[in-house]
Amino acid sequence: MPSFNIPHDRDKKLPLTAGMGMWSTHPIPDTPLGSVTLSDGPMGLTGGRVDERDIALLSPCGLALGASWDRVLVRRVGDVIGQEAQRTGVQALLAPNLNLMRSPMAGRAFELFGEDPRHIAEMGAAWIDGVQSRGVGCVVKHMVCNDSETDRRTMNVVVDEVTLREVYFWPFERAASQGVWGMLTAYNRVNGIYCAEQHQAISQWLKADLGWDGLVMSDWFGTQSGIASFRAGLDLEMPGPARHMGDKLRELLDENDTARLDDAVARLSRFAERVSIPSRYDPAPQAQRQRTQVLEEAAAAGFVLLKNRDNLLPLKPASRLAVIGPNAQTPCFQGGTFARVALMPDLITPIAALHQRFAHEGVEVEYAQGVESDYRIPPLTALALRCDDDEPGLEVIYATSRQGECHRERRNASSLIWFRDMPGVGDLLALDDEATVTVRTRFIATRTGVYRFWLGGTGTISLTLNGDTVAHFNGEALDGDIMGKLMQAASDTVEYELVEGVTLNLTLEMTLSRSIAHGIWFGCQQPQTVDLLAEAVACARRADSVVMVIGETADAGLESIDRHTTALPDHQVALINAVCAANPRTVVVLNIAHPVDTHCLEQAAAVMVAWYPGQEFGPALASVLAGDREPGGRLPVTFAREETDYPVIDLTPDSHGNLTYHEGLRVGYRYFAARECAPAWAFGYGIGYADITFGETLLHQAEGARLSVAFSLYNASPRAGKAVVQIYLCPPAATGDAPLLTLADFAAVTVAAGQSATVSVPLDDRLFRRWHPDKQAWERQTGHWKILTGSASDTITASFAVQVTETGVLITG
Repeated sequence: MPSFNIPHDRDKKLPLTAGMGMWSTHPIPDTPLGSVTLSDGPMGLTGGRVDERDIALLSPCGLALGASWDRVLVRRVGDVIGQEAQRTGVQALLAPNLNLMRSPMAGRAFELFGEDPRHIAEMGAAWIDGVQSRGVGCVVKHMVCNDSETDRRTMNVVVDEVTLREVYFWPFERAASQGVWGMLTAYNRVNGIYCAEQHQAISQWLKADLGWDGLVMSDWFGTQSGIASFRAGLDLEMPGPARHMGDKLRELLDENDTARLDDAVARLSRFAERVSIPSRYDPAPQAQRQRTQVLEEAAAAGFVLLKNRDNLLPLKPASRLAVIGPNAQTPCFQGGTFARVALMPDLITPIAALHQRFAHEGVEVEYAQGVESDYRIPPLTALALRCDDDEPGLEVIYATSRQGECHRERRNASSLIWFRDMPGVGDLLALDDEATVTVRTRFIATRTGVYRFWLGGTGTISLTLNGDTVAHFNGEALDGDIMGKLMQAASDTVEYELVEGVTLNLTLEMTLSRSIAHGIWFGCQQPQTVDLLAEAVACARRADSVVMVIGETADAGLESIDRHTTALPDHQVALINAVCAANPRTVVVLNIAHPVDTHCLEQAAAVMVAWYPGQEFGPALASVLAGDREPGGRLPVTFAREETDYPVIDLTPDSHGNLTYHEGLRVGYRYFAARECAPAWAFGYGIGYADITFGETLLHQAEGARLSVAFSLYNASPRAGKAVVQIYLCPPAATGDAPLLTLADFAAVTVAAGQSATVSVPLDDRLFRRWHPDKQAWERQTGHWKILTGSASDTITASFAVQVTETGVLITG
């Protein structure tokens, strides 16, 4: 129970089961516990307005942190994010995301730590520990099986209970056992039941079996039935005001619900008490530099070097370095979900960082874009926009038919989104009038040719250019839920010819009606006046070495949308082929956050995956390419040779809305191992700059104690380096089934230059258990097990046999 007594009056308790506002809970009556302020935050603080004005530090994405395999470092990143929350007055974060990358097509893959439940659980626990050490709560998401985005609000995951408990629920179980303060239920259904109504997962597994005392809340607008969710164990419906719970439950509850109501209020009170400690944020410039240094270190620690022919990296002294690719100038720092972070000003791009790093060595750095960026909607803000008063940005004017103009503001964004509240207009759900949003700006054309403009939104929109209305868009006619509309950002385009030096005045006007949210988006692509590919090839030929930075854009990884292919865009593949042919000393840096087709990378001398590395991408990349830091990452996901080798490709539910998890326990690398299918690059794989070899590996067991694996490592190189030791288990084979290869534990180890190091990793006895649905319990799986050790799921250096009995585990070989 919390330290403060919860209210006894039912009329005071009921409102507490729903949020007070979009990002806040109700204060606890008759106690000092106030409203809790929440924020989305897997990569940093989004701010309550979810737009470009609430700037915050941006960390590497989940896959990048997962690629570090470094619990200590990930905890430090969590600590930085916790400090940012304190700086901004946020008390709890909807993070981390503990779902699995079941398929490389998952649209939200970048938020995830990887494809293995135990690896995810350990990385998540470290991040949670760092954040909560600052007195900031974590609300882990999305429980459970929100592993894809297509039709996520209606689709039904069909999965057997053993797989559900051992794979998809496991990271949440680990978070609960480590003391996370909150959990967020997913939108989807599992075996026919909406996640917010999953009594077994919420009330039985979490609250009863694990004895977890935290708060369970719904994802935003993710409650379908208030009474069913409440009785299943959901404590808090978000956001507020109440839609299905809170006072909406008044006529639905009976005396049998009294204890459940007390439990919900006690959990909210405990949550509010836990996050009510005073801030310990240090605003000093030195402290801020230390925080950004952690983010740079984390970015580099997640870079995965996949190949390095003839030791091209780190780059050797040279006279000319070619930097090619759109992502060197306009990198993808993060994904495009509602959890995107407003970036700090003046971030250092990769090309700028490379100029800075190599200039003092006398290296001439030449840049060529190579191809256009692959924006779904090219940002309008890439142009030099001006308002009527000649200040930079866009002018946004809000009006209603009754009031006329009621608010105006200056913005600097290519999409505007409003949840529940719109400036001057008020609560969008209470809107009983017709409202309009007008966006006005202008720019001077820098090139002569045809400009393409994009327009879209959730209302009826018109686009006017230099006084001519040239296009219309009807967002009200779009199918789907409003959240899906916002993220999918459907749009139309129109072409308009301009002459260099001419001023273009642009006006978008959207008429809208009542809704939980609204949005408008717009963009522009300038005419291309040079042959980018020919320019890049010429640049590559002049250089001693080439660094090519390609990949995705800030609107690539989205909510509500999954991918349809792992292939890079055709023009990027053409760029890789042409540049590698022109200069065989080419490094390809992949600014992506999911596995990609690898065939186009065969001619590159070196390949490195940078993921979405956060705000310190530029400095981290320059330091790794120069050899100041190691590329410390190991793959948290499998890269297949062929797209058809993945266990799951199509994430579209069937005609009944069902998405069957047909691969069962064999997710990710387990599927490749069971089929004896060689990947292009395996789970756990990655190379650094140091030459570290495995020496003797021993399996120990003191009398009456659990097992431990001792690794000996030797670094033969003149620089320190990192190794990631990995332990896998092969349980007894079920009849007719191949044994499963499962990650048991791991450790990231730094080995000094020319030195040896040893590390001992204990193995928890619980690793040898299986879930029994009929008994609703974990039990030892007796029989002959194998313990395998190595540096990747397909690179095993030692093997041991053990016998698991009802009473213990014995080493047999």
